[in-house]
Amino acid sequence: MSTQKTVRQQADTVEENRLRIEREKAEQIVDALNSELSNSYVLYHQLKKHHWVVEGAEFRDLHIFFEEAYEHVEEGADIIAERAQALGGVPVSGPSNLEDRATVEFEGEDVYDIRTMMDNDLEMYGDIIESMRGSIELADNLGDYATAEILREILVTVEEDAHHFEHYLEDETLVLEEATH
Repeated sequence: MSTQKTVRQQADTVEENRLRIEREKAEQIVDALNSELSNSYVLYHQLKKHHWVVEGAEFRDLHIFFEEAYEHVEEGADIIAERAQALGGVPVSGPSNLEDRATVEFEGEDVYDIRTMMDNDLEMYGDIIESMRGSIELADNLGDYATAEILREILVTVEEDAHHFEHYLEDETLVLEEATH
């Protein structure tokens, strides 16, 4: 471990940026981005948990599905963190800070039946979708159209994944009919 103790930038601060977004505006946007980043990691860990514990007849398909979903969330989180840094901020990163900053709540350590877990995921997706829409509106209103566009692109993936959860939670559409002779 390095013995260097020089802090280059304190957490929860925003420095001037070369993107020419005024510091006061950048502070608001970085705060929103850090909330989105925190929400992303709460969802990521919940999906990862579900990937680990899923059981049953559809185990393989759901195991793969959860993996794809948490990979999408992680990709979006990385983009969000890099944007916060580009605006002069410090991306939130510590586990306790992520939990404190998140506006969504982890379902807990217990293992539930697959429908309950997926219902919990879909509920969190909905909360994140609403939050991202608010952050997009904030960025647009503050003239940071690039951040708004970045979040829009991430939102498309989030909404697509949420829609796939809806499909998994639908009632069965294939019905075996009793043959009449």
